[in-house]
Amino acid sequence: MFTYEQSQKVPAPIEQVWDFISSPANLKHITPPYMGFDVMTPNLPEKMYEGMIIRYNVSPLAGIKMEWVTEITHIKDLEFFVDMQQKGPYKFWHHQHHLKEIDGGVLMHDIVNYEPPYYFIGQIANKIIINKKLNEIFDFRRNKMEEVFGKF
Repeated sequence: MFTYEQSQKVPAPIEQVWDFISSPANLKHITPPYMGFDVMTPNLPEKMYEGMIIRYNVSPLAGIKMEWVTEITHIKDLEFFVDMQQKGPYKFWHHQHHLKEIDGGVLMHDIVNYEPPYYFIGQIANKIIINKKLNEIFDFRRNKMEEVFGKF
């Protein structure tokens, strides 16, 4: 099991940041294009809710398309939500998205607990590929959040 954490300060009211990150429609906008991220669940509401299942197609490596299904397992309005992989590229994926109001804006803090597939091979892949990809994905998201809300 591995843990990945990332924080970002956003110069906006917590309500605006929450509305943006808790909208399934914005997931594609904050994901790198090379991931081929497409939301496949039809008629998603504007806001996530506990128990919501979201189905995506994603290409995490070498352009190979795969289905990724996540469930929104917990939500506390304006504070956090948690998504858990039900089907996808990881053996285990649990992603916490936290928001905290700070002077001048919001501190976003992500905690991802994950286990790659294929045991020993997955652990090697984590050192060589997966951790770097997570950095790329979260750096992309950081840049997109700065485009939308400005730099802190």
